[in-house]
Amino acid sequence: MVSSLRLPSLTSLFSSPSILRTPPLLCRPHHHHHKLSFPPPLPLTAAFSSQTTSASTTENPKKQTNQDQKVITPRSHDFNAWYLDIIANAELADYGPVRGTMVIRPYGYAIWEAIQDYLNVKFKETGHSNMYFPQFIPFSFIEKEASHVEGFSPELALVTIGGGKELEEKLVVRPTSETIVNHMFTQWIHSYRDLPLMVNQWANVTRWEMRTKPFVRTLEFLWQEGHTAHANPEEAEKEALQMIDVYTKFAYEHAAIPVIAGRKSKAETFAGADRTYTIEAMMGDRKALQAGTSHNLGQNFSRAFGTQFMDENGERQHVWQTSWAVSTRFVGGIIMTHGDDSGLMLPPKVAPIQVVIVPIWKKEDEKTGVLNAASSVKKVLQSAGIKVKLDDTDQRTPGWKFNFWEMKGVPLRIEIGPRDVLSASVVISRRDVPGKQGKVFGISMEPSILEAYVKDKLDEIQSSLLGRATSFRDSNIVDVSSYDELKAAITIGKWARGPWSASDADEQRVKEETGATIRCFPFEQPQGTKTCLMTGSPAEEVAIFAKSY
Repeated sequence: MVSSLRLPSLTSLFSSPSILRTPPLLCRPHHHHHKLSFPPPLPLTAAFSSQTTSASTTENPKKQTNQDQKVITPRSHDFNAWYLDIIANAELADYGPVRGTMVIRPYGYAIWEAIQDYLNVKFKETGHSNMYFPQFIPFSFIEKEASHVEGFSPELALVTIGGGKELEEKLVVRPTSETIVNHMFTQWIHSYRDLPLMVNQWANVTRWEMRTKPFVRTLEFLWQEGHTAHANPEEAEKEALQMIDVYTKFAYEHAAIPVIAGRKSKAETFAGADRTYTIEAMMGDRKALQAGTSHNLGQNFSRAFGTQFMDENGERQHVWQTSWAVSTRFVGGIIMTHGDDSGLMLPPKVAPIQVVIVPIWKKEDEKTGVLNAASSVKKVLQSAGIKVKLDDTDQRTPGWKFNFWEMKGVPLRIEIGPRDVLSASVVISRRDVPGKQGKVFGISMEPSILEAYVKDKLDEIQSSLLGRATSFRDSNIVDVSSYDELKAAITIGKWARGPWSASDADEQRVKEETGATIRCFPFEQPQGTKTCLMTGSPAEEVAIFAKSY
């Protein structure tokens, strides 16, 4: 029986200094009998989450010995504990000294960099330029757009003292930048010739969240936020849809996450937007994750800030605007979509390391030949543009290394021992196919053969992860035609899809009675006449309901 790491509550965590460092965990993947347990380099406690289970207990690390160290929580046993264990053991993040903040460690940041690398190219291809706006925003800016201040006021962090003196006006630590962007756009935009104005910034934002979870919801997080201004509403709508399409393609083609793209309901629309478009992803616990959004802001902010331009007829008009964003939440989405009880499982296109080489020798006279062969294999793959790591340390056993790199989600492992050197071949194991089924012997070290094989396998893994996630998603969406059917679907943890034309009050009722919200009205809609599942009235669209992060 696998025992699990029990996570202390936030209160106990920060009231007791002894709990700030917990004992090392042990990882025992069940599908490789030859692998050794290893202590992971980072234990992560519940510093991020107040959502601990009722059975959670606070452990005293001073009383624990090697004999009662805990193992990685199985995903099926406690998904939240599993998630925190993965972040700890795969060295993705640690917690900051301020409750709800996190330190993104190099491996976690490298995944974020892979996201940045893809999106930066796409943003520039679609005509956007990167720039940067200040982190501090006058409070009066936030107040100018009524629904915006109402939507964000509970999450604002305010600065009231600077340089030892009380400030004349409170400053908001950036929760999002629509207000300060509009302040600057008003100074830059005068004529239709200045439009469209399309910019993006990579920045940090602060939202004072009460219930936090690393990568998914933290007090401070990293994101990109795009902001555009246009001369007519058609251009703004086209832009908002174009950017949600960029996010959708990234999710499918790189993160291997089969998101559902669509429009948010009025109740779920961004504060200050006319329309919000979203990509919704199903996590391994079947909760929905809003993975990216694109907002058509209409003229709401331009009217509040007086952002106007002279059109071709000499008339003054307010600009039409969009904003759109993806954040480090996507890293959490990748973990919760693909990970298993052995750790992370990274799609090759976002993996910081795509191939790890583990040399194996027993006798000292075998070491040089094995390491030389491993080095040449590394050079072959590197020259082919593959991200490769040679783990040639002799402080750890091969079994420990297998465990460790599986935990970190490296898609392919190459093993080279003395027999492989003699036969000029290698053994290759796939992270996504456990045990012997995923291991192939006798792959030639000849550069062209090895390179082609590895590239082909990386492509296979990328496709396999998307296919697996798509099957999981589709098998957990239930088509419903009545409120009773919706409630039954949500009760068993499924997503419910059904016709909807009911009121905001009805939508709130669903949320209160089931805990589910409308995730989106999907762009892809079924044909034929539809009847609202709640009211029995005609409906034009189906909506997807689900519990969410």
